[in-house]
Amino acid sequence: MPHPDGPRLEILADADALARHAAAWLLAAATAKAGKFAICLSGGSTPQRLYRLLADPPFRTTFPWARAHWFWGDERFVPRDDPRSNYRMVHEALLSRAPIPAANIHPIPTEGLSPDAAAAEYERALRDFHGTAQLAPEQPLFDVTLLGLGPDGHTASLFPGTAVLRERTRWVAPVVGAKAETRLTLTYPALESSRRTAFLVTGAEKSAMLARLRRADDALPAARLHPIGSTWIFADQAAAQAAS
Repeated sequence: MPHPDGPRLEILADADALARHAAAWLLAAATAKAGKFAICLSGGSTPQRLYRLLADPPFRTTFPWARAHWFWGDERFVPRDDPRSNYRMVHEALLSRAPIPAANIHPIPTEGLSPDAAAAEYERALRDFHGTAQLAPEQPLFDVTLLGLGPDGHTASLFPGTAVLRERTRWVAPVVGAKAETRLTLTYPALESSRRTAFLVTGAEKSAMLARLRRADDALPAARLHPIGSTWIFADQAAAQAAS
């Protein structure tokens, strides 16, 4: 069940300290669970620091790479080598640098399919991994979900005013018109199906939005997310100046 007091806010000195803290938190969660460990990744510059840390000592030699599986919360509908691609960022920061089995990497398809077909294919991949077509609190889809917080209150590619905010059946859906390029995003039901969720928030420009997230301002797509497990907000001092 969601934490009764809402997300737990932990304030770190700066973006580097936040990345180190998040890496240790993720390692602790992964080592505490036996068997497959499913991680839903966020794009953006803040988690990039975390991903690079995981591929370096000491995490490189202590993380359970062989049983960790990597998924994406959203993706721009561009080729994987495009500079805008979340997959490309994660590949350069982590996947190409850590001993991760290729079979454990599950990117969102973005080539050779229409956005609707790509969303359906990724949903099938998630259902196959999950082993069931239904999401239930006793069997979360993910062990950890990492999320960001946009300047307009979006998270993943759940943008204000978009139809995907009302989606409760599909696990993955295209988002057209919110940004210059089409996006594919996991929907609320899929993102909420996680044992642990962490928002990674850095920078003074996020301060006002983070304060609204902390107040559970329902106008923000990020604030409408209600994970079935525990939720953390890891913020640096600049972002947390008006949010604590």
